[in-house]
Amino acid sequence: MADSLVVLSKRAEFLRAARARRQGTGSMMVQGRKRAPGEASGIRVGFTCSKKVGNAVARNRAKRRLREAARLVLPEHGRAGWDYVLIGRAEATAARPFEALQQDLRYALRRIHGES
Repeated sequence: MADSLVVLSKRAEFLRAARARRQGTGSMMVQGRKRAPGEASGIRVGFTCSKKVGNAVARNRAKRRLREAARLVLPEHGRAGWDYVLIGRAEATAARPFEALQQDLRYALRRIHGES
């Protein structure tokens, strides 16, 4: 679908995604929103981890894993014209096997898009 992912950086973009659809999995929470026409192109994605995940080292490790999973999964399973925010979970995001992390993201995307 999209050649590259655009990373969300503005707080307002994260807040708009937070008001949209969400789907929790064992290792992360995924929020997704269909953008208004003409707002931006391609797939946009943001990453966040609260302090519940741990100290700065633990949060950064969790975000690195989420970024890599998004890089591998979103071009194939994400939809152009959508914003996604991946939220790390305490202990689970860093400890989950990477293949399971990718499966969690695929599952969450199917549910957000209304597929079973």
